[in-house]
Amino acid sequence: MEIKINDKFIKLDSFLKLCAAAQTGGEAKMIIQDGLVKVNGEIETRRGKKLYPKDEVEFDGNVYIVGE
Repeated sequence: MEIKINDKFIKLDSFLKLCAAAQTGGEAKMIIQDGLVKVNGEIETRRGKKLYPKDEVEFDGNVYIVGE
């Protein structure tokens, strides 16, 4: 599923909220810190990781693509 962003990049925790994978920033933080999120196939534990168009985020069996 492609999720469009309006800027050059978006931080991982904000992206999880944008695509409704997390309801709050606190929930996004816990999901990321628990190692449940992959970015471009690699587990990512930094909530401030910058995502750019075409990056792929995997969580809970879903794949989200950062769109332009």
